[in-house]
Amino acid sequence: MTAAVQEDSTMDQALQPQEQQQQAELPEATIKPERVFDARQQRINEIRLKFCVRDEFPITKNMIHPDGTLNQDYFRPPKGAKAEVARKWTEKERELLIKGIEKHGIGHFREISEEFLSAWSGNDLRVKSIRLMGRQNLQLYKDWKGNEQDIAREFELNKAIGLKYGAWKGGCLVADDEGLVAKAIEEQWPNTAGKSSAVVASASGSEENSVVSTPNDEDIEME
Repeated sequence: MTAAVQEDSTMDQALQPQEQQQQAELPEATIKPERVFDARQQRINEIRLKFCVRDEFPITKNMIHPDGTLNQDYFRPPKGAKAEVARKWTEKERELLIKGIEKHGIGHFREISEEFLSAWSGNDLRVKSIRLMGRQNLQLYKDWKGNEQDIAREFELNKAIGLKYGAWKGGCLVADDEGLVAKAIEEQWPNTAGKSSAVVASASGSEENSVVSTPNDEDIEME
């Protein structure tokens, strides 16, 4: 029994220096991430000092402080600046767009914006019209005018073609590689014969197509 007690005492004495060493190392381990952060931040500041301030752009001279830290005042809105009014597309805006199409026609979105929807750019209204008409490429609708019933009819015709050929994407009719959509459009709208093949086939690489694929189209500006 005495031998066992002595053995435990010996083990305790052997462990004490190890525990003391671990405790002594603990503060250093705690400080180490801070040192790493400080070094990293210093490197960031050096990069800012090297690249942020450009002599050819005087406006950048106040972007950072002399030590390389960001000048937060530089990134704040100017005093007296009016807060941007959040826009929301509602049924009212939709009705005004339809009224504009009925008066000015597809493609005249700047005029529609100026008369009915000044908070929305011509390009904004073009994107909204794509959803309204149900067709990604509106070139064949240029100058087309119609009321709400006419627009609803066109939408359903485009949707039917899109669903038939697997070309109904994001709420509108898109081009297909086989040319089936172009052929169906010519059959449905005989006056487009000879035009739709070229127009629809080029839609997949057009600027119009790239805008339509954007999830949030409310703030697109391309005018």
